Amino acid sequence: MYAGLQELGVANGEDLKETLTNCTEPLKAIEQFQTENGVLLPSLQYALPFLDLHGTPRLEFHQSVFDELREKLLERVSAIAVEGKVEERYKKLEDLLEKSFSLVKMPSIQPVVMCVMKHLPKVPEKKLKLVMADKDLYKACAVEVKRQIWQDNQALFGDEVSPLLKQYILEKENILFSNDISFLQNFFSPSPKTRRQGEVVQKLTQMIGKNVKLYDMVLQFLRTLFLRTRNVHYCTLRAELLMSLHDLEISDICTVDPCHKFTWCLDACIREKFVDNKRARELQGFLDGVKKGQEQVLGDLSMILCDPFAINTLALSTIRHLQDLVGQDTLPRESPDLLLLLRMLSLGQGAWDMIDSQVFKEPKMEAELITRFLPLLMSFVVDDHTFTVDQKLPSEEKGPIPYPSTIPEAFTKFLQENRIACEIGLYYILHITKQRNKNAFLRLLPALVETFSDLAFSDIFLHLLTGNLTLLSDEFALEEFCTSLFDGFFLTACSRKENVHRHVLRLLLHLHHKVAPAKLESLQKALEPTKQSGEAVKELYSQLSEKLELRKPSPAEVTETPSMELPLPTVPTPASR
Repeated sequence: MYAGLQELGVANGEDLKETLTNCTEPLKAIEQFQTENGVLLPSLQYALPFLDLHGTPRLEFHQSVFDELREKLLERVSAIAVEGKVEERYKKLEDLLEKSFSLVKMPSIQPVVMCVMKHLPKVPEKKLKLVMADKDLYKACAVEVKRQIWQDNQALFGDEVSPLLKQYILEKENILFSNDISFLQNFFSPSPKTRRQGEVVQKLTQMIGKNVKLYDMVLQFLRTLFLRTRNVHYCTLRAELLMSLHDLEISDICTVDPCHKFTWCLDACIREKFVDNKRARELQGFLDGVKKGQEQVLGDLSMILCDPFAINTLALSTIRHLQDLVGQDTLPRESPDLLLLLRMLSLGQGAWDMIDSQVFKEPKMEAELITRFLPLLMSFVVDDHTFTVDQKLPSEEKGPIPYPSTIPEAFTKFLQENRIACEIGLYYILHITKQRNKNAFLRLLPALVETFSDLAFSDIFLHLLTGNLTLLSDEFALEEFCTSLFDGFFLTACSRKENVHRHVLRLLLHLHHKVAPAKLESLQKALEPTKQSGEAVKELYSQLSEKLELRKPSPAEVTETPSMELPLPTVPTPASR
């Protein structure tokens, strides 16, 4: 409590104890101690007895004076930090720190010492080491001081950042597995600016401040974790962090990050959920502008393009372009904007391989993707148009054209072997589901059972699919639809992929009342958790079972309803006359 006072020649509690132990007249000793160490203001000597008369303890008075002086001192320190020439003000602060640092462990004085350190751009290394070595001091110091400690202690900075990164991933997963299923509000609904206001991004932004070294450390952590886990949410955080610093106009960092302008332009596209022609040209300019010898920047650009929000925007734009090309009778290879979207999708999807191999070269685009797969998707769009027009014709003019039910073998093969084709194919299926196109959905659904790296069973796709399926809620009453969706798709992976099990239970929690009772009963049996199932699956299954139990008719309803027919009373026949 009194640490450091002796070094400054100020008496403390230990001195008073020693004085009282060795004196013959304690009252006189106390009076002398008060005179020597009290507030040296002559006029105050007459005021203190007045306070005594009012029953105000001396401790309360001195504490009040002390608190007031501390506040004035804190204000003065903050003022010194912005007054006069830079060298002069920092010299004053350094002198003040030298005089006061011995009191840093004294709780009442500590805020002043910490305030002085906070305003110094470079705290002496010796003092930083003393702060770092003491847990309580380290915890109490301002983030401005911690930055100076962190920049030379990557392990300590990693310990501070790690819980935040875990929290960020958990928050993303909680959104994907949320029980609130809707096609209107999904994982991609919040705007980029809204997402950047999240707790983790804001904390990391504050921790980094204007320190380029700390920013580079965070990026290195994100790259390492992305490589270790393949979790694409780290790519989202990489982009969000840069744009959060951009919002605060931290030019010290934004000007040295070669991805800044590219990320800024892409951020605007993500906000609109579409890459227009003007921004497409800007993005192409950035990619074409990577000079020889600077290829390493492609690693960071690919990570930014691997962000699910970027992939979502590029894939949606691709589907929209394909629909436009159908109306224009134009082939995919003749559209520069479409080719750019594919180039960026390819770069994003190849991020992990590029960073892992450290070979910074754009992935080569397969010609068949453009010449065979995309025209195949366009033929599906034409099939839909043809069928829709045919259905609108008067009955006598209708041709006997049933909706195509077979899938071209090439489509299934592309989804299995080509990552970009698989991503675009999945987004096309999401598109037709959102259009409530049941025929097209049931036609293409079998192709999803086996896809590249099981992308059709990824959390992001299943989150979007379950949301869009709410638009086809009435179809869940049909046996054919449920058999195709559950038995033909979901249940093929439930036993080996717990995340699929969770998404199916989420969907049934939302739409169980639409499913035929017999089908619902068989699904309930098929989805029963095993001993190996995680707590999340067991909890969801328990919730579903409770809901289904509530829907069962009560015994009173099941018993035979008594007849409503009342017996007619017998009326005596009038006597014949």
